[in-house]
Amino acid sequence: MSPPSPSRGPRAAPSRRLGWAAPLAVAALLWAASRPRSAPPDSLDATPPPLPGARVVDLGARGEQVVREAGRRGRGPTLVLVHGWMYPADVYWWRILETLAVDAHVLAVDLRGHGRAPRPPEPFRLADVADDVAALCTALETGPVILLGHSLGGPVAQLVWQRHPDVVAGLVLVSTAASFGETPARRALWRSMGALQLALRLVPRQTLERLLLAQAAGRLPLQVSRMITRETPREVLDRLGWMIAEFARGSPEDIAEAGRELGRYDARGWLATVDVPTAVVRSTRDRLVPPDSQAALAARIPTARRYDVDVDHDGHLAKPELVVPVLREAIADVHARRADG
Repeated sequence: MSPPSPSRGPRAAPSRRLGWAAPLAVAALLWAASRPRSAPPDSLDATPPPLPGARVVDLGARGEQVVREAGRRGRGPTLVLVHGWMYPADVYWWRILETLAVDAHVLAVDLRGHGRAPRPPEPFRLADVADDVAALCTALETGPVILLGHSLGGPVAQLVWQRHPDVVAGLVLVSTAASFGETPARRALWRSMGALQLALRLVPRQTLERLLLAQAAGRLPLQVSRMITRETPREVLDRLGWMIAEFARGSPEDIAEAGRELGRYDARGWLATVDVPTAVVRSTRDRLVPPDSQAALAARIPTARRYDVDVDHDGHLAKPELVVPVLREAIADVHARRADG
């Protein structure tokens, strides 16, 4: 019989070994969040570009809504611009708003939790945002409008039609889809919004500026934002300080929850019932919303006509000279079909 092996003593339980990890992580986060804010001398210029006038609209219990307005009412259709995820309306549309107003009366509004929009206590829900847009149109007595929704704005525009069809004369859906969580990888991405929320709270503005400039120059191995690429023109990079300042107006909680809402959104079961003139503008080099998903959106809507433009997701900022003619053509087509109908 072999002798018993010498005792090595009790092994520490995994929970005991990791017992200090959580307190240390909490302490690190508290330290990061409590750092005094400095005023670095090398921050980027935050001067805004020329923008159309804005006015405040009282939506009652929904709060006060700031609206940019361009073009003359009665000149062509009323066009409501519904921006995408994370960035507010001014940042999203500043390079193309005035040009679109040549043919239309244009309204640009911040979605709740973004920019200057109200901050209701309820969690961000796409249905509530759609109700906000409908309430704005009612308050302004616009009559039926054409909704132009980009990215996140696409689902919002779709839901405005579904929930408030009397408000909608037509849809222009740009770089967007019927569903954003079609694969396990994409669903996992949208479920990781807690990490984004934490980053939005902790990353200093100056650090974000440097990261975006490094990304634009191709010196960063990871993408911080898909709205800034090597193709981003100098005119946009010169406004980066202002763009980040406007982005910082948003609520981290609402922006993160908006990402989760995108991951949950799926209109494939009812888009076949859309009965207003619709245009789907597909960005064929899109790295955020797959071009195939954009094409599938057009195929699901019986009234949709598809327009392709050879740009990435940020084409309206990076290459407005390519995007604006396509948008104007799509808007004119939707408006003409509405008049003929």
